Amino acid sequence: MKKLAVAGVSLFVSSFVCAAPREGEAQFRALYQELVETNTSLSVGDCTLAAQRMAAHLKAAGYADSELEVFVPPDHPKEGGLIAVYPGTDKKLKALLLMAHLDVVEAKREDWTRDPFKLVEENGNFYARGVVDDKAEAAIFTDSLARLRAAKFKPLRTIKLALTCGEETAGALNGAQWLTRNRREAIDAAFALNEGAWGELDSSGKRVALQIQAGEKLAQNYRLEVTNPGGHSSRPVKDNAITHLAGALVRIGAYDFPAQFNDGNRGYFSAMATIQDAKGEKDVAAAMRAFLANPGDTAALALVSAKDTSWNAFLRTTCVATMLDAGHATNALPQRARANINCRIFPGVDQEQVRRKLEEISADPAVKVTTLEIRNENPPVPPLTPQIMKPFEKLAAEYYPGVPIVPVLQAGATDGSFTNAAGIPTYGIMPIFIGPDLGHIHGLNEYVSVESLLTGRDFLYRLIQAYANQK
Repeated sequence: MKKLAVAGVSLFVSSFVCAAPREGEAQFRALYQELVETNTSLSVGDCTLAAQRMAAHLKAAGYADSELEVFVPPDHPKEGGLIAVYPGTDKKLKALLLMAHLDVVEAKREDWTRDPFKLVEENGNFYARGVVDDKAEAAIFTDSLARLRAAKFKPLRTIKLALTCGEETAGALNGAQWLTRNRREAIDAAFALNEGAWGELDSSGKRVALQIQAGEKLAQNYRLEVTNPGGHSSRPVKDNAITHLAGALVRIGAYDFPAQFNDGNRGYFSAMATIQDAKGEKDVAAAMRAFLANPGDTAALALVSAKDTSWNAFLRTTCVATMLDAGHATNALPQRARANINCRIFPGVDQEQVRRKLEEISADPAVKVTTLEIRNENPPVPPLTPQIMKPFEKLAAEYYPGVPIVPVLQAGATDGSFTNAAGIPTYGIMPIFIGPDLGHIHGLNEYVSVESLLTGRDFLYRLIQAYANQK
């Protein structure tokens, strides 16, 4: 291993990487390391500090103060973000927006093999919280703006960058939502690039597909609650709050919402059927084609849904119990029992419709179902137009020849839900390949392939240029 000092930051890189560095690789590694090692978890982190550090990189790259704004929503001093602007030459063309979130999921040192807020390179991977979600793209977008300024690139479209906070925690202030409500003009754009899709690897590390996201499911929490007078535990009764709640949870856990289809998941399963054929999974491929031809083919849907949890999630609304809170003493009958149900709702379905369904499935008048915070309505699905697809397809053929492009309806939630709802078509494009374990995103020991990250950096740098020069 060799140690490099870049802009006052020490980092270790392998001798293999040093032998053939990419353009600006050392600078990118320093920026990426600084961002990853800036703790931005909600409990003790500071997104505003991360935004200030990214702004400092851009100022060092030649951006004027008038092109950079660290914004801090009132009463949220540590939940700020960054807006950066690279002016285009054609004022008639609307801008291209690059967006990524700075905040990360909580990570406890005692649970991790390595310090989650120290970037570690081992076995060809980077390890730390946020190395994928979403500091990979935040760092790449920031680095790309610096590279474009250094190259004196003259885009037709203005390029805007929005780095925000609050994506990972329901109930926290969300920077993307705040911008759409308070600074809509600052992020106005013809379309936006965001997280939400990636490259798929199989269990052997072979590239299977390169995703592009067109739309996503809406995340919505519901509370199931049962209240009861309670009493002494030595005198049990059947009318028990926990028992009522448990029965409802079992019924919800056993229920499958009906499959639904739009351009996103139809495109995904059409392409995936071909991929499964090539892998010799003829029965899976046939089942996919069967339900695409007949959405009522329950046998085909059941086969595919059982094969892969992601496939199941792409097909339907899903609801799952995620938290429980019940009772007040070990020797007392419970007076209250609560559960949180986290739903990922298919586009076009409203929250109240799902609440009523949960009530119906619970099949118990003692169980009250309440809709919790509504961040926004279920947004429209942006179309995969030739303007979006052609540059993406061209670069994909160059960087990943033979790897099919697969449109995907994202089962998880991203900040694209806010920008789509605000009228800015937002597409998930992150050409970084990860395996079936999703790089342990949100879990322990999150990681990403160094080579895949660096290749994805180059891919996105060129894609930004292609989009920015479109008329």
